[in-house]
Amino acid sequence: MMTMLRRVFWLALLGGAGYAGWTVWRRTPAGAPAAAPEWPPSTPPPTPPPTPPSTGTGDEPTEPAAGGDRWVAPLADGSCPDGFPIKANDNSGIFHLPGGRFYDRTVPERCYARTDDCQADGYRAAKS
Repeated sequence: MMTMLRRVFWLALLGGAGYAGWTVWRRTPAGAPAAAPEWPPSTPPPTPPPTPPSTGTGDEPTEPAAGGDRWVAPLADGSCPDGFPIKANDNSGIFHLPGGRFYDRTVPERCYARTDDCQADGYRAAKS
């Protein structure tokens, strides 16, 4: 019984080594050296310009620019400012309307004034 187990073990080991060698051999053309992968890129991505320091205390919402931003950041306590009651969550891609089932326990990453703006940024409405 023990001899049979040893033979099966060695046969499996040789078969696995043979299969690994065959896959490597099939990937490279005969006589050609294996090409180095092209990832990561050879040049680093450009760095964004530095942002100016904030003059506020952190409790004020960032007001949208005229005709520009459609959302504002939540307040320091995690609530949405007046005029922007819709809570949007980046992790789930869902926005919650006031009165919704999970509205009170949602911690927003963005606050919106209109559902059209949420949908334009790729969020979907909560199902309940």
